[in-house]
Amino acid sequence: MSPYFYIFAILLFAAVVLAIEAVYQWWNNQHSAAAKRIESRIRSLSAGGHVDREHTSILKSRMLSESPRLEQILMRMPRVHNLDLYIIQSGLSWSVSRLLVSMLLLAGGAVILVLILPVSWRLALIAGPLAGCLPVLHVMRRRRRRLAQLERQLPEAADMIARALRAGHAFTGAIEMVGDEMAAPIGGEFRIMFDEINYGVSLNDALLNLATRVPVSDLRYFIIAVMIQRESGGNLAEIMGNIAELTRERLKLYEKVKVLSAEGRLSANILEVLPFGAAGIIMVVNPAFLEILWHDPAGIKLAVVALVLMALGMVWMRMIIRIHV
Repeated sequence: MSPYFYIFAILLFAAVVLAIEAVYQWWNNQHSAAAKRIESRIRSLSAGGHVDREHTSILKSRMLSESPRLEQILMRMPRVHNLDLYIIQSGLSWSVSRLLVSMLLLAGGAVILVLILPVSWRLALIAGPLAGCLPVLHVMRRRRRRLAQLERQLPEAADMIARALRAGHAFTGAIEMVGDEMAAPIGGEFRIMFDEINYGVSLNDALLNLATRVPVSDLRYFIIAVMIQRESGGNLAEIMGNIAELTRERLKLYEKVKVLSAEGRLSANILEVLPFGAAGIIMVVNPAFLEILWHDPAGIKLAVVALVLMALGMVWMRMIIRIHV
């Protein structure tokens, strides 16, 4: 064979290898775990909204959507930043556009499924909105769990800060220790606060940003104590120890109340699921038995009234079993 053929084959092989390496490096820089973690931390820095105007240029704005046009549309929606803040507090890597698209897809899928099934099309008016609310409920559930975990980790974080202050470390150094040594999610939140301080944000603004990202009452007591101590002075290590002890005692009392109210919460869950479960079993065993609820006008009115009363009953039971300590 001609030597040009071998040269061409070698060059082609090198080009393919370099192309594969370039694709791998691009993918690693954009989608690796480290890149996602850094992206999440940088985007979360601007979520608090208490940064001075001269420092905003060093913080990356959190985007509501990957599309610029959709971003402009979402910016015109009322209270869209509150929804974005809920997503941040839940710990999910979603954007507002992804949440809204998920809601639309689930609502459309539920409507199509109801229209395919041998039931009244009026049920689509109920199934669509209910299915569309599922992503929001998922975000709220993740947010509630994450905030509860942050609250459980707060006494240990306050104790660590108190020990660091007694050992002679500065308050910012104690924050760095909590961010580096404690597990997520509280470690990540304190790490973000330490990064904000390093980027030039004042300590008070960084504390306010932390209170915005983590709306936990005990953490707000912690922040208020630090801000008052910076203005009037005092033994911050002792204050941190008292906050840790107070938070532990409150959590113990809450767990005791939770155990005592377990029977009521279980009864509420059973009463909420029982009507829908019984209706599903009846539709499988004897579908004609419930056809009157969507074929007869009186049955439709009866079903609507029953659903409204059940919704009111669920809200009422949740208010009874939700005990604040």
